[in-house]
Amino acid sequence: MIDGFAQRKLPGHGIEIDALIGGSGPPLLLLHGAPQTRVCWRQVAPALAEHFTVVVPDLRGYGRSDKPEGGGDFSAYSKRTMALDQIASMRALGFDRFDVAGHDRGGRVAYRLALDHPDAVRRLAVLDIIPTLDAFENYECRAGYALWHWTLQSQPAPLPERMIGADPDYFMQVLFAAHTHEKFAFDEYSLSDYLSCMRDPATIHGMCEDYRSAWWVDRHTDAEDRGSRAIEVPTLVLWGANTVAARSPLETWRKWASDVRGEGLPSGHFLPEEAPSETAAHLLNFFK
Repeated sequence: MIDGFAQRKLPGHGIEIDALIGGSGPPLLLLHGAPQTRVCWRQVAPALAEHFTVVVPDLRGYGRSDKPEGGGDFSAYSKRTMALDQIASMRALGFDRFDVAGHDRGGRVAYRLALDHPDAVRRLAVLDIIPTLDAFENYECRAGYALWHWTLQSQPAPLPERMIGADPDYFMQVLFAAHTHEKFAFDEYSLSDYLSCMRDPATIHGMCEDYRSAWWVDRHTDAEDRGSRAIEVPTLVLWGANTVAARSPLETWRKWASDVRGEGLPSGHFLPEEAPSETAAHLLNFFK
């Protein structure tokens, strides 16, 4: 799925994670967002693999990884649980300490990794997000209009599953159009993968469980940590200069981490695909 990378089945936290691995050198974990798969890193990962052993998994509920039913207390798709998937997978590869970069939902898993497992994370990069609790607190008119899918997908099952499942291609089309800049078009290969995976009802359910967990679990976990526990590793923040998240994310992240740097890139929300060369350059400079 990415040139020069090999596919591996790896243990997660009670499930199986499907990942791509390429390159050599220090370990670097790349985590994708919604409604995508690991191939969002297809234009960035090969450059990083020249310097690192790059591990690119599908998150639980997405792509080719397992999609547990969830439900109940919503913890099956909490970012704390999804972080445990990554700890298990990286340890299975022999990596107890590694760098991690995450975009969108993957960024939420990445910063939870850094908070819960500070001994495992060497450096952290988050792409076009602020912490989940802050995102909900900032959910006013402008943000609410742009982030309508947050409230839709966090509704109880099966409402969002049935609405999205009625025409998943159209849902993806609308979501991508709303969060890209200047009518950016995804390459045919990646878009085909996103669409084919989203046509699986289990993926739709997994994605909705991810968003439900953000409301029912992740924001409360963040509330317990904010002000009492900090991200202790160097942290890079990148964001699309043309997105709703472009309002001083550094100021927000400095309340969570002691060593923060970053800048906006000329793109919409999907940095690894709208600005792949800039994203790769920043990640290389930071992790090297």
